Amino acid sequence: MNRQAQAAVLFLLGAALLHAGFTDLYLRYVKAGLQPLLLLSGAVLIAAALATVWYEWRGRTKRRHDEGVDHGDGDGHVHREPRVSWLLVLPLLALILVAPPALGSYSAMRTGTALQQPYGYDKLPAAGPLHLTVVDYATRAVYDHGRSLKGRRLDVTGFVALDGAGHPYLVRMALNCCAADAQPVKIALTGKIPPVLQPDKWLEVTGTYTARRTKDPVNNGPIPYLQVTEAKPVPVPKDPYDESWNK
Repeated sequence: MNRQAQAAVLFLLGAALLHAGFTDLYLRYVKAGLQPLLLLSGAVLIAAALATVWYEWRGRTKRRHDEGVDHGDGDGHVHREPRVSWLLVLPLLALILVAPPALGSYSAMRTGTALQQPYGYDKLPAAGPLHLTVVDYATRAVYDHGRSLKGRRLDVTGFVALDGAGHPYLVRMALNCCAADAQPVKIALTGKIPPVLQPDKWLEVTGTYTARRTKDPVNNGPIPYLQVTEAKPVPVPKDPYDESWNK
């Protein structure tokens, strides 16, 4: 891979990062808060590519003027990098050609719940239905014993996962930084559950708090139940991951 090829790869990779950062594609890889750093990285790579082209052009111009002069070990020859460096193109092709789906039920049911006790809870509206994330409901139901949830109508959105016995869960994958560290937070469903549930389908569940709990068979972590009164399918959200667990 010569300098021109290196510059081309750097430019394309930077452009791909900018494309992902300016669209919703980056949400498949990293949390929303990292968008500025992703855009900055893309800009730096493009700047590096342009600088590489400029230095290469300047070097060639200088060699023309200095033709015939002994440069020691330089000799005016272009030194090529090892061919293995072309493997750097593979991440670029993956970013451009493959838009991976968000992690779903397969990963969720093979990983233990990542539910953690929060340092505190945001204040909830005094009246009306509560629109909660899976993480928010699960933490309040388990660690706050549902004190702020009792007697309230609750709306929670997540994707469906089924265990080996067919028991349904509402799940959201929570992440700290990127999809590589995503872990599930699960809510077990009871009550008026739709008769046919397909894994990975997204539902908006309306229900009420119940003190009933179970344990995750993978890591023995706590999983609260939600008493379902209504459930309807919804489109996959723009950001399929839940980032509220580590705030």
